[in-house]
Amino acid sequence: MTDELRFYSNSPHAKGNNSTRKIMLNVCLALLPACVTGCVFFGWKALLVIVLSAASAVASEIVFLLIMKKPFSKIMKEFDFSSLVTGLLLAMCLSAQVKWYVPVLSAIFAVIVVKMLFGGTGKNLVNPAITGRVFAFLSFGAIMYGENAYAQPFTGEILTGATSLTGLLQEGAMPNNLDLLLGNVAGCIGETCKIALIAGGLYLVIRGILDWRWPVIYIAVTGLVSVALNSFDFNYFLPSILGGGLMLGAIFMATDYTTTPDTTWGNVLYFVLLGAVTAVLRYFAKIEIVSFAILLMNLLVPLIDKCIVNRPFGYVRAKKAKEAK
Repeated sequence: MTDELRFYSNSPHAKGNNSTRKIMLNVCLALLPACVTGCVFFGWKALLVIVLSAASAVASEIVFLLIMKKPFSKIMKEFDFSSLVTGLLLAMCLSAQVKWYVPVLSAIFAVIVVKMLFGGTGKNLVNPAITGRVFAFLSFGAIMYGENAYAQPFTGEILTGATSLTGLLQEGAMPNNLDLLLGNVAGCIGETCKIALIAGGLYLVIRGILDWRWPVIYIAVTGLVSVALNSFDFNYFLPSILGGGLMLGAIFMATDYTTTPDTTWGNVLYFVLLGAVTAVLRYFAKIEIVSFAILLMNLLVPLIDKCIVNRPFGYVRAKKAKEAK
C-alpha cells in the first residue's frame, strides 16, 4: 500500500432496494398525470404522438441490441424501462399537431444515437429526450408547430394561437397565471398543465427519487433572472416559471442522474447557471429554449465534476513535516 492510499479507510458499501428498473417505472408513473391531462386537453392526436414516441423508443433499443447479437430473452430480462421514459418525455415536449413521423424519427435518434451508441443506460453524455426534442425542432421546426391547437379544460372548446410564453417574450403580453397553472393555454402535450407536473414531481420526491432542491433552484433562478432582465418587474416572475416547458424540464429532464454533477455544490452551481442561462436565452431569443439550455449545461457537467470534487469518505489530511514535529 502506498503512502497516498494509507489515508483512506475501507470503502463503505451501501445497499438499497432501488434499481434502475424501479426508478424508471416510478418516473413513468410520475408522468401519467401529464400524459392523461395532455390527452384530455388535446384529444386523440396527443395519445397518438405519445404511443408512437414511446413505442419507437422501446423498439429502437430492442432492435439495436438484437443487431448487436444479444439474445432476445436476455434483452427482455434486463429491460430497465429507460427507453420508455425517453419516449414518454419526448412526447411531452411535442405538439399534438406534429406529423406522425416526427415522434418516430426523434425517438429513434434519441435512443440509438444519444443513448445506445454511447454504451446504453447511464453512459449517455446528454439527456436523450432533450436531445431528441432538439433534433425534432432543428429537423422539423416548420411543421412541428403548424397549428398550435389546445382545448379549454372545462368547456372542451378547441382554440388555436401562439403560446402564452411567446406572447410574453415577444410582445410583453401578460397571460393569466391561473390558466397557466391549469393548462388552459397553447403548448406542447405535457408542458401545459402545471398541476399535473407538480403532482408527478411530488410523487418522485416522496419516493426518494427526486431531490426537491434542484428543480426549485432552477425554477426560482429562472424567474428571478427574468424579473431582473425586465427592469425588475415582478409581474414577469409567475409567467416566466409557469409558461413554456420550464416546469417539465426542471422536474423530469434537468434532474437526470446521468447528466447532472456528482457533488452537492456541483449541483448547486449547475442549477443556478441553468436557470440564468434559460432566462437570458429566452430574453434574447424571444422563444422557448429550455431544451437548448439543458443540453448546453449537460455538456458542462464533466467540467463541473472536474472542478468540484467531494472529499473521499474516511480521508485524513496528511500532516506536513512541520506539523508532525
